[in-house]
Amino acid sequence: MASLDSPITIVRPHLIEFGIGTAAKLGKWAAEKGYRRTLVISDAFNASRIDLLELKGEVTVFAEVTPEPDTANLEKVLSAANGADAELIVGFGGGSAMDLAKLAAVLAGSAQTLHDVVGPNKVHGPRKAALAQVPTTSGTGSEAGIRALVTDPRTMAKLAVESLHMLADIAVIDPALTFSVPARTTAATGVDAMAHCVEAFTNRKAHPIVDIYAIEGTRLVGKYLARAVKDGNDAEARSGLSLASLYGGFCLGPVNTAGGHALAYPLGTRWHVAHGAANALIFPHVLAFNTPSAPEKTKAVMAALGRQTSENSGSVFDAAYAFCAELGIEMKLSGLGVPESDLDAMADDAFAIRRLLDNNPRDLTRADIRSIYAAAF
Repeated sequence: MASLDSPITIVRPHLIEFGIGTAAKLGKWAAEKGYRRTLVISDAFNASRIDLLELKGEVTVFAEVTPEPDTANLEKVLSAANGADAELIVGFGGGSAMDLAKLAAVLAGSAQTLHDVVGPNKVHGPRKAALAQVPTTSGTGSEAGIRALVTDPRTMAKLAVESLHMLADIAVIDPALTFSVPARTTAATGVDAMAHCVEAFTNRKAHPIVDIYAIEGTRLVGKYLARAVKDGNDAEARSGLSLASLYGGFCLGPVNTAGGHALAYPLGTRWHVAHGAANALIFPHVLAFNTPSAPEKTKAVMAALGRQTSENSGSVFDAAYAFCAELGIEMKLSGLGVPESDLDAMADDAFAIRRLLDNNPRDLTRADIRSIYAAAF
């Protein structure tokens, strides 16, 4: 774990608007900046409500964002971006829309291709268009970060791009936009936000500057997630989850996730399990596995979630599993349609994600990963 004398770089969107009813502030901000041509990158549902953003001028809408977007989806986005010649690009939706908006902002009209920029700090700047992010779920925290991921369908692996040039000029976080999110999705994305915080908090790169966001984000999920699942129109609960998601996004830049996300990714890339659902299923297994290497922080995590446990891995697993299961989340791979015959290939895929596994507080061998999948089956 890092200490106060360890160097760290903290980044934030240049402007953050947060609160119920703030969606329209994007249009006012864009008008003040003089942007006349805007491209909104969204899914079909959110594209039907872009009027809430009150954007002026010529607005082009790309409404074909898919869950767990792949390189083909990105190519469609880039074609739309090149055609729109936008001065402002807006990601309006969940993490998929916001990640594609980041990539469109740096790749549209650029000589660089996706494969040129995969990895950290490979994007040539500055970008030509401004970037705005408007989340409509409370999970990914993508509005706050500098990373974007798309799936390569040939390898079924996530391609991760990291660049300061993908940092939003403005993030508008209006919890009212999340009122329509179904209970099941609310539960899964809420656990995803919490997983960002927990994996950063227990990370080998954990830092006191980030810890404060990580543990508070976890506490917010513990306090508000069940309420939002029960009543999607609970404004206070929705606001608490939106803040937790934002804090999780703050954690992703300087520290990032670890073993939990590494093991969750193959569920999405190979079997199209929603990212939040995959993280929720994996969460108790990896948290319990890591407990011997981070006992005090694990205890703090469980207390933030309102669960008292011993420092025993079994106790941690039972409590974390119950937290997720009580939200109505499917907690078995078999229940998500993942066949037992694919566990070895999934273990190979997860073990190859070194950028995350190397952050984990306890070494995860390929055999450990395979055992966790077996236990989760």
